[in-house]
Amino acid sequence: MAKEEFDKSKTMIFPREVAIGHEVLEKTAELCDRLPVGNHPLVIYDPITKKIAGDKAIEILDSNGYEVSRFQCERGAVMYEVKRAISYAKECNSDFLMGVGGGSVIDVGKLAASRSNLPYISVPTSASHDGIASPRASIKDKQGSKILQLSNESETPLAVLADTSVIYKAPYRMLASGCGDSISNLTAVKDWELGKKLKNEYLSSYAVALAKTAAILIIEGADFIRPGLEESAWIVTKALIVSGVSMSVARSSRPASGAEHMFSHMLDRLVPGKALHGEQCGIGAIMMMYLHGGDWKMIRDTLRKIGAPTTAKEIGIPKRTIVEALMHAHEVRPERYTILGNRGLTKEAAENLATATGVI
Repeated sequence: MAKEEFDKSKTMIFPREVAIGHEVLEKTAELCDRLPVGNHPLVIYDPITKKIAGDKAIEILDSNGYEVSRFQCERGAVMYEVKRAISYAKECNSDFLMGVGGGSVIDVGKLAASRSNLPYISVPTSASHDGIASPRASIKDKQGSKILQLSNESETPLAVLADTSVIYKAPYRMLASGCGDSISNLTAVKDWELGKKLKNEYLSSYAVALAKTAAILIIEGADFIRPGLEESAWIVTKALIVSGVSMSVARSSRPASGAEHMFSHMLDRLVPGKALHGEQCGIGAIMMMYLHGGDWKMIRDTLRKIGAPTTAKEIGIPKRTIVEALMHAHEVRPERYTILGNRGLTKEAAENLATATGVI
């Protein structure tokens, strides 16, 4: 009998370098020198992050022989800015892109680099969600946020440079939001496991382990996550990068995005700009873990300890809107099986869930 061939294969693309720590922004040129990126960067920032870190990064690159072009993002994470950045990168004959900023700048730069087939370096100035190192970009349209998967060798940032001396000075609310995004991996993973069990969906045990690790970093470090403490930025940024890598392993957002993210994206449609993405995901995770029959109180208590919101009132969203978002969350990604099933929740079930967990 002929021996059966083992024909499984998998390609995983990770950031080549990740630098996290105090004043690592000073090493911008050193990092670029070690990477195959050429000499003509396009540095992307917004009016705020330009002052926080953009000018410094440009100064360091300029003084080390790099021919830097500059691009200011004015309208946030929208396709208009992505197209502008693509056009300007081509006009400047840029070799690589560097996004210096929060989630919007990082996502615009990431997608522009991907569609220009250019390397990308992520330089976050805040740690509000796991887009820092993920293979996806969240771009807003009239219906809220649209998650776009990157599809070429720029699939993940070539490098991540996260200066904790910059990140911890951002509004603490953003750091707490990053905690909500990371801890929500716990319910995302449960949804993925449910999809595997009921729909025979592909599941990567390696991606699952990484996603859980990101959440555990937040849970175990909760006592050290507080305003004005640089160590907080270290813990949260590390968790967000691990979460981003889990998506690279999975080649999808599945290990870090389940029903809790659908709930968040539905809120974006109903009340856009009302709360931060990670805040909504954290609250969503409390409720989805309740549905899974898991330790939802641990998620709630961890978020409370950190100072992240756990109720509708704390994020300024009406109770009826929470209920509506729960009823329609399954419509966001109908192809992705979660604890919400294919039909979602009835109004009564949604009200009971939000009430039982103290969200409303």
